[in-house]
Amino acid sequence: MTEAPQPNATFSRPAFFIMTGIPGLRGAQAWLTLVFGPAYLLSLLGNGALLAVVQTASTLQQPMFLLLATLAATDLSLATSIAPGLLAVLWLGPRPVPYAACLAQMFFVHALTAVESGVLLAMACDRAVAVGRPLHYPILVTKARVGYAALALAVKAVAIVVPFPLLVARFEHFQAQTIDHAYCAHMAVVELVVGNTRANNLYGLVLSLAVSGIDILGITGSYGLIAHAVLRLPTREARAKAFGTCSSHICVILAFYVPGLFSYLTHRFGRHTVPKPVHVLLSNTYLLLPPALNPLIYGARTKQIRDRLLEIFTFKKSQF
Repeated sequence: MTEAPQPNATFSRPAFFIMTGIPGLRGAQAWLTLVFGPAYLLSLLGNGALLAVVQTASTLQQPMFLLLATLAATDLSLATSIAPGLLAVLWLGPRPVPYAACLAQMFFVHALTAVESGVLLAMACDRAVAVGRPLHYPILVTKARVGYAALALAVKAVAIVVPFPLLVARFEHFQAQTIDHAYCAHMAVVELVVGNTRANNLYGLVLSLAVSGIDILGITGSYGLIAHAVLRLPTREARAKAFGTCSSHICVILAFYVPGLFSYLTHRFGRHTVPKPVHVLLSNTYLLLPPALNPLIYGARTKQIRDRLLEIFTFKKSQF
């Protein structure tokens, strides 16, 4: 009969980790599939429909809608990077994840989050130019420049996120193979390693503050310029129309940054006061809520997209 491992036992680099989902909920976490399952389905259908509408409608081949398509593609990828594994853990219980697959998921989740934040900044700048300098907008904001911006955001995300899995891969020993999480978050894996994790903690903190902080400052500055331009308009109707063009984007910003900020603050400063299940739930909600809500927000509040969807459904109904 083998002896149970001692509390201070260490393991060499494991071939796989065991994902447990939401710690402490056990069998009750299966009910969360009724929340996260529909959210993922909504992300697939909503963002897929947005991409199809923008691609097929010639009237939507404009910088604003190309940025929206970039956001939809990012949302679709972000939701897909965690939702299948999350639903499997919630429904079937703890499951093994190969070590290399865990590091790959870590990279894609953090990279796609950085891309989404950058796309929201680009959309804020687009609206600032459209409202502040409408006559110069077609010259300053072109489809080619939108393409270059999307490429730059992808390159930036890869460059700043690659150190995450590399910093973890340098460790050879771990305290355990079980990750009390639903996906391979960087800090969830770092908590298991044996060794000096100061570089991991510092880089994670600096990157979070730098990327989100710079993007939020840029968005705030853009909307400051928008507010300045709108308040100079002569009539109330003109001001309402100008603000209306930004309302969808403001809703998307709030859907992304408010849960993210709350999740970050509870993780960094409420670790000993907020229960671990709450941390994990917030983390997963932060990643799955915006991809589910964004298509609804733009579909409901953007007239061009709403009209195009109505045309498609009306055409299909007339065929029967």
